[in-house]
Amino acid sequence: MPSALNHNNFIAKNINNDIPDAGVHPINVYALLREREACWWQARRQLIEHQEKKIFWYGENSLIMWLLWQLVGYVVVAMALMLLNNMLNLSLSLWQYIALFILQTIFFVGILAAKGRLANKLQDEIDNDELMREETFNEMIILAEDSLYPDVHAKSPISLRQLGDYLNGEFHLSSLHCLLQKEIKAGRLIMEQQLLEVGVLPPELADVELIEHADNIIYKSTL
Repeated sequence: MPSALNHNNFIAKNINNDIPDAGVHPINVYALLREREACWWQARRQLIEHQEKKIFWYGENSLIMWLLWQLVGYVVVAMALMLLNNMLNLSLSLWQYIALFILQTIFFVGILAAKGRLANKLQDEIDNDELMREETFNEMIILAEDSLYPDVHAKSPISLRQLGDYLNGEFHLSSLHCLLQKEIKAGRLIMEQQLLEVGVLPPELADVELIEHADNIIYKSTL
């Protein structure tokens, strides 16, 4: 399958680069993990932006919103014509004004008729973002199994802030937290404090949420 990361100029290299063998030095694995983390972070942000755009343009009240924008368009065109009349001393007849607004209405009706196709196109982008996020996160898990997870178990108990400091602040706390959820669900780690599911929050908000509680989020190994 072609790499999903060729979409929208992601900074990471091809997502289908070979995952390293178990013998690769942990530092090199961490470098690859940072690359995938940056890509996953951007995929999350883009997915949320597209979802918000779909709700804004194609939500339950979208028809009313489209009509309001058309009304705003009439006002903007009318104001532009008034400015041109004052600046260039143009003199348009009533029929010319009417023709201009009819053309504007025809354009709006055309856009409104294409609304369904535009919504489908946006949904395709959302689906691609979702697939990209899942693929990247799965690769992060594979890389974490040879780098992050062994270190967390070896240094257990360790707080989220200590883990971030140990990694020199090169990873977002929300990325580390989401990766460690796999170990928690598998029963190999225990997290003392339960928080809001940060994986569904916008990346920036997830990091803010975790920064406030990072000292109290402690992971304990059960191995």
